[in-house]
Amino acid sequence: MNDVSKKSPGRPRSAKSHQAMLKAALELLAEVGFEAMSVEAIAARAGVGKTTIYRRYSGKEELVADAIESMREEVLIPNTGSLWSDIDGLIENAAQVTLSPLGRQTAAMIISSASSNAKFAQIYRAKYLQPRRHAFAIVIERAKARNEVQADLDAGLVFDTMSGIMLYALIFKPTSESWAGYVRRSLSLMLKESSV
Repeated sequence: MNDVSKKSPGRPRSAKSHQAMLKAALELLAEVGFEAMSVEAIAARAGVGKTTIYRRYSGKEELVADAIESMREEVLIPNTGSLWSDIDGLIENAAQVTLSPLGRQTAAMIISSASSNAKFAQIYRAKYLQPRRHAFAIVIERAKARNEVQADLDAGLVFDTMSGIMLYALIFKPTSESWAGYVRRSLSLMLKESSV
């Protein structure tokens, strides 16, 4: 038998299977919720074996976290030379992602899944939130270097506060101003206390 006739490892098929797993996980998450879905159901819907899923993921928590994240765009950390210009860029980016129907659905899935499953919350926090939190700290460090905020400002607390405000305003829409305006005004109250 000639070596040329042998099939090479199936990268394209692997990528196709991976996309099918992510799609199946999202569909089941929307249909039955995190607790009711299973790896077996995801595999059946994706048309793959359970072993295919377990080769890539430790369990449904990690798979669902990856599936949710696949719907989200990467957040770019701006570097405009001004804290408020950077913050405005972040808020504008978040508004484009979060306020769309898909963005609202994604936020709801994250909150629901993290609220009902501690393992999912831990995986999502470690794999996706912490890197974003760390990247946001760069914005604050730059602002500190420009003496725009106090040197002891807690970047993690600012990120957590901003995230909380964004989610709150997503659920309870501001009535007298835009979502972005509400988030910016809320942050300005906190950062005003921290300015030099």
